[in-house]
Amino acid sequence: MFRNNLVDIHIFPAPYGTHSFRRGGCQWLYTTCRWGLRRICDWGGWSTDFSSMTIVKYLISYADDPQEKREDFMNPNRAPSVKCYTCGRSCHCI
Repeated sequence: MFRNNLVDIHIFPAPYGTHSFRRGGCQWLYTTCRWGLRRICDWGGWSTDFSSMTIVKYLISYADDPQEKREDFMNPNRAPSVKCYTCGRSCHCI
């Protein structure tokens, strides 16, 4: 089904496999749907004892584009965050 979806949007499917689908799914569930790590592990069929941290390789990659500059992590002069109406947290996602 995943390969058919790629063909439907005119992307050659050979370079992509189920790893791409699972990794993208994990990132989407975590960032967009605000699922917790335990719920994502249940969805992906991974252990929830967090001894191997398999989930981390699906959520973080060297190729990811960071959302926030490292120097702004503790910068007291950065723009204030706004309360997110979707998740109820104060975050920089909106």
